[in-house]
Amino acid sequence: MKSVRARVSGRVQGVYYRASAQREARRLGLRGWVRNLPDGSVELHLEGPPAAVDAMLDWCRVGPPAARVDRVEVQDAPADEALTTFEVR
Repeated sequence: MKSVRARVSGRVQGVYYRASAQREARRLGLRGWVRNLPDGSVELHLEGPPAAVDAMLDWCRVGPPAARVDRVEVQDAPADEALTTFEVR
C-alpha cells in the first residue's frame, strides 16, 4: 500500500480537474480525496497499490483536456484508514 499527498499547480481549477481526478482514481481502485486550495492549486490524497498510485500521479501531470499543469509536488503521507472511496472535497 502506498499513500501520498500531491499538490498540482497551473490552470487546474474551473476545468473539471477534481471530477476528472475522481473518475480516474476510482477507475484505478484508489482511496482518497481531491480538493481545491485557495491559491488556485489542487491537492490530492492518494492511497492504494503502488502501481495504481504511480499511474494516478502520471495522470495528474496531464489532467483533463482543459487543464494546464505546470507542476506536481508529491510527498509521502500517512494512510487514513477511515477512507473507503475517492471523494471530491
